[in-house]
Amino acid sequence: MSYLMKGFKWHNPVTCKTARSLFKAHTLTNGLSINEQRFRISQASSQLSSEKANSYTYIIVGAGSAGCVLANRLTEDPHSSVLLLEAGPKDTLLGSKRLLWKIHMPAALTYNLCDEKYNWYYHTRPQRHLERRALYWPRGRLWGGSSSLNAMVYIRGHAQDYNRWSRQGARGWDFEHCLPYFKKAQTHELGPDRYRGGNGPLHVSRGKTNHPLHRAFLEAAQQAGYPFTDDMNGYQQEGFGWMDMTIHQGQRWSTASAYLRPAISRPNFSVAEKTLVTKILFQGTKCIGVEYVKNGQKKKVFANKEVILSGGAINSPQLLMLSGIGNADDLKKLGIPVVCHLPGVGQNLQDHLEVYVQQKCTKPITLYSAQKPLNMVRIGLEWLWKFTGEGATAHLESGGFIRSGPGVAHPDIQFHFLPSQVIDHGRVPSAVEAYQVHVGPMRSTSVGWLKLKSSDPNDHPIIEPNYLSTERDLWEFRQCVKLTREIFAQKAFEKFRGPEIQPGSHVQSDKEIDAFIRQKADSAYHPSCTCKMGQPSDSTAVVDPQTKVIGVENLRVVDASIMPSIVTGNLNAPTIMIAEKAADIIKGLPSLQEKNVPVYKPKTLETQR
Repeated sequence: MSYLMKGFKWHNPVTCKTARSLFKAHTLTNGLSINEQRFRISQASSQLSSEKANSYTYIIVGAGSAGCVLANRLTEDPHSSVLLLEAGPKDTLLGSKRLLWKIHMPAALTYNLCDEKYNWYYHTRPQRHLERRALYWPRGRLWGGSSSLNAMVYIRGHAQDYNRWSRQGARGWDFEHCLPYFKKAQTHELGPDRYRGGNGPLHVSRGKTNHPLHRAFLEAAQQAGYPFTDDMNGYQQEGFGWMDMTIHQGQRWSTASAYLRPAISRPNFSVAEKTLVTKILFQGTKCIGVEYVKNGQKKKVFANKEVILSGGAINSPQLLMLSGIGNADDLKKLGIPVVCHLPGVGQNLQDHLEVYVQQKCTKPITLYSAQKPLNMVRIGLEWLWKFTGEGATAHLESGGFIRSGPGVAHPDIQFHFLPSQVIDHGRVPSAVEAYQVHVGPMRSTSVGWLKLKSSDPNDHPIIEPNYLSTERDLWEFRQCVKLTREIFAQKAFEKFRGPEIQPGSHVQSDKEIDAFIRQKADSAYHPSCTCKMGQPSDSTAVVDPQTKVIGVENLRVVDASIMPSIVTGNLNAPTIMIAEKAADIIKGLPSLQEKNVPVYKPKTLETQR
């Protein structure tokens, strides 16, 4: 303060006395101000240090089919730190797969579909065109997500699905830019070729049972005039053949097995289970981190670069809306502050609907006897001992794709054949010796939506798939039933064929078939497209082709929700591909590309087959 004192010494005594009083008061006030400022600076510095210690390069929300892929690929760079947050538990118990056999034994898959411990257990709104039924939607809530619950069918979709994505605004996501990432992910047990991968983390295999009913199904399909395809994920999807499955050495090969566990020991990788992310944190429109709840405590964690949502087609749009990104009018009604008006969030919901066509079997060769208690014990013990036997497959080993009618350019109906009977998602045991086909349209025109029920993150969103809302969809379903019956009526099934269980021989007219479909159609568990990828000029798009959320910074969505439209087949393989490709985008690497890969086209579109 000496320079201030010097400034006063030349004044007269009266002025100086007054000045000294003023100076004393000023010094006291200023001293308090400086101390207060120092405290605030110290507090801010401490907060910044705390945030830095509690920050990562990337935060990934959801350890499912996409999240595990991203975690593995992004931690390949030792300079990037990654935090992976999962709402559910681990997929092992005490580090053992055997102790959680319900997850890892392929034949035990129906246990997972009915267990809320590993499952979000969603239900749709009552469906107007399905006799007001609310449909059950199981979704994975554990390491591996739905790849730890699904039926392990590995289907990529048709090349034209990805070319359609490009036309719909997802530029750079056409077939020649997607095929290399399917291959990068995969190690196929039959070895690499122009379509298959041979060095990826995801092991893919074919069924080993050689069951006589699978052989009869494939023979009957050919007798009905359809081609045999030796690889429905290769040159020719159209036709019937042996399914690829994500099963390796008799065990479910989820993305947790393929991608998460191999990365978990990396020093730049952290993963937390039983951690519910409740909100994305923003400074203005810049994403800076997330808020989450673990063990009943609310906490925050920060991202230096980006937050990536990989919660799937329900959880990702739900979290966006909870955080203020969505339709502004809807958010305001729930008292959620709007960060960005993005009306496409939760819209464009698409799914595959299917029915089971079931036939009694006259020979005791189905899986009916395998579901008897003593046989289940025997099968379980063999699997626990050697990972072999009837427990080492999901039994969906054959299937096919066909066109519903003339003029359809590529398949729009899918078949999964099972040498057993499924009742109520497997929650009810088989009643008789029977076999069945799961059959349904692939590109239905009915589109739905989902919205928040409330601002509470624990409340499930309102899910409205709007199934069977168009005449075209109903016509395709009739075709599914009629064409399946035609296959089951072929000579190959003569020695096995008993009475039809469902729809039943009494169901013949279009009106009767329609009634059966409305009573029995159910979800194939393929929700998608709720955070549609497209151009920023598209008012319905949520992310751009770089997977960045439109209108905000440092936030991406990478999962099945960003599909512009649903693909022709199961969704697990395409979701893994999306994450593989997105990882390269995030790293700033040029996209892989394979030009001029041939794809089968029918000789004529004038006939259905």
